[in-house]
Amino acid sequence: MRKKLYHLRGNRPRSRVSQELQITPQMLGAVERGDRNPSLKLAKRIADYYGLSIDEIFFGHDGNRLFL
Repeated sequence: MRKKLYHLRGNRPRSRVSQELQITPQMLGAVERGDRNPSLKLAKRIADYYGLSIDEIFFGHDGNRLFL
C-alpha cells in the first residue's frame, strides 16, 4: 500500500496533495507510511483524488486486506 500511494503521488509535493485532500501533510505522510489508518471518508477522498476505487488503493488483487 505504501508504495502504491507514493507512486500515485509521484512528483507532487506532499504539502500540495494534503492541502487538496484537506488534511495535514503529517497525516498524509502517516497514511502513506502505514502508520495511520484513514477513516472511510478519508479513504474515499484519497481514492477519488487519484481516480481509483478504495479497493484498488487499499486492498490486494486477490481481495485480501492490505490496509484499513
